[in-house]
Amino acid sequence: GAVALPAADMRLALPDDGTAPTSSSKRTAYDLVSEGFGEGFNGRLVMVVHGDDAQQVQRASASAAAAATGLPDVLAVAPGQASADGRTALLAVVPKSGPSEQATFELVRDLRAKLATTAGATGAEISVTGVTAVGVDVSDKLSDALPVYLVLVVGLGFVLLMLMFRSILVPLKATLGFLLTIGAAFGATVAIFQWGWLASLVGLDTAGPLVSFLPILLIGILFGLAMDYEVFLVSRMREDFVHGDTAKEAVVAGVGHGARVVVAAALIMMSVFAGFVLVEDPIIKSMGFALALGVAVDAFVVRLSIVPAVMSFLGDRAWWMPRWLDRLLPDVDIEGEKLRPLETATSDPAPVGSTVR
Repeated sequence: GAVALPAADMRLALPDDGTAPTSSSKRTAYDLVSEGFGEGFNGRLVMVVHGDDAQQVQRASASAAAAATGLPDVLAVAPGQASADGRTALLAVVPKSGPSEQATFELVRDLRAKLATTAGATGAEISVTGVTAVGVDVSDKLSDALPVYLVLVVGLGFVLLMLMFRSILVPLKATLGFLLTIGAAFGATVAIFQWGWLASLVGLDTAGPLVSFLPILLIGILFGLAMDYEVFLVSRMREDFVHGDTAKEAVVAGVGHGARVVVAAALIMMSVFAGFVLVEDPIIKSMGFALALGVAVDAFVVRLSIVPAVMSFLGDRAWWMPRWLDRLLPDVDIEGEKLRPLETATSDPAPVGSTVR
């Protein structure tokens, strides 16, 4: 649980050259520009002013420049460049902070809010764009979609596991264990790649925000692997339980038969993902680290330690389901429980003296 705490401070952004390897040419150029002109020159914003005529655009451009200059994180506003017909003008805004810093994100939002008032007063259309502004928009969109995506993935997984195992507590345990896995993976990744803790151990030169699409990628891949490991273990427990074993005997049998499969599968995936940590690119490096750690936590901590302990503690209660819900849900009968009476009937020996035809 403590490993997941840094995840509360997770920041998302599109990558910039400021986090590139120090030996790369683009990082050298970024550092030279920052040293000579300030970090904001690496992430300039662009104000686009459009109106019905040139006079309106000129007035709106002057008002927009004055509004931007009044913001605390703006270093300078370059003079506007008008189009041939004078109906569109571009103004460059140089922030004081770097393109992936939180202050720049706030500047984009504040600038748009302030320019909305200016646009209303002048009647012109005023927009804020540029690579940095696009990065802010993408990060905000993905951050807003992340809770919905997580609820959808976990919710559908819960329903499918409930259909498979005919239980409420088993899928609840599986999904809560997955949330623990995600929390640990996010927390450790934030601590190393965003805060810079132990960054030298993974060969990271400069810490910075995580790439915007990492959480969605991490949730999707780890959820699939986590549910695979869950099914490997619990399906055998369920099969033995419905065929007459006690709950504890079913847990022992399930772990005994499924643990080797889970360990082998986890080691394979960890080896694949850990190989990406050796790449210089910090984006690929962070992806590989998060996935490798997530697989390790889920397989060895959640599925092979917590799951057997919880199943043993719950006993027969692990397979409880309300009768009304059991009647409502379709019975997929994965374990072949309905075939057992038929198998018993066909295997009974014929009575002595009877004729078998």
